[in-house]
Amino acid sequence: MIHDCGSLLHITIDRNTELMDNTRVTNTLSELRLSAQQIDEFFATGWITAKALFNADEVAKIRSCFDDLERMAADLQVTGLHQGSHFVLGEKDRQKVIKRVVWAGGSQPYLLQIGADRRLTLPCSQLLGSDVLEQLLSQAHFKRPNDGVVFGWHQDIQHRDKGPGTWDDINGRGSFVQTLIVLDEMTADSGPLLFIPGSSRWGRVDFGAHEYDDPEYTPRTPPQFHDEDAVSIAAQPCDTLFFGPYTAHASFENTSQHYRRVLINGYASPGANHRVYPGEGSCREIVVD
Repeated sequence: MIHDCGSLLHITIDRNTELMDNTRVTNTLSELRLSAQQIDEFFATGWITAKALFNADEVAKIRSCFDDLERMAADLQVTGLHQGSHFVLGEKDRQKVIKRVVWAGGSQPYLLQIGADRRLTLPCSQLLGSDVLEQLLSQAHFKRPNDGVVFGWHQDIQHRDKGPGTWDDINGRGSFVQTLIVLDEMTADSGPLLFIPGSSRWGRVDFGAHEYDDPEYTPRTPPQFHDEDAVSIAAQPCDTLFFGPYTAHASFENTSQHYRRVLINGYASPGANHRVYPGEGSCREIVVD
């Protein structure tokens, strides 16, 4: 119910189960729930991976939504809100770059349907310890070949907690879970996601202001950070990553010849967020039944 307002462990979903059938969805809730071991792994290591959590037809529909967003971006001249979604644009070699589309579901209803899917919301409900979630993110990342899009090392809490009065850690464990559905094969040269195992236990550390869109930004890392600890995630379309707000992560330029698109959905404990996010219908409340 909705109210508008490559890791160390893999979750395996039986693809013989037709999850799009409502009756079968009810029957497979136990398969979607995380075990105590999986929850411990999430908080200790920082992420878990669900292999083939969504099926090929669903991913094809998501890609179609991304195609629509790409066509919309082609007609835009500057960063801004368009048809319910906030397009963040840039330029490389005089070519337009789509850095990200914030609240992509604002113009693509199917993406909001995916964001409310139990395969995402039920595990997040367990990790947050709440049957009510506030969805803060419905975000499209394109990473087209050689487009120069980079997300340097950071913790996601930097983008949730922007200072006094903007964020409260309701559950004492970060109060936020980010999910990432892989739409194209994630390879070593396509700008894959990188994680630092165990960084989820650091709490918030200093990675600097980290303004991705500032070309003069100088990267900064905390003393406990070491490049050699990074794990590069190799993933296939339909795989889904779950990670926490303190997990140090990054992704660099896609130098391959294929797209590396991902759909990001992010969920907060109710009452944690006190900011207004761009996009029509953003920060909606989802009741996990």
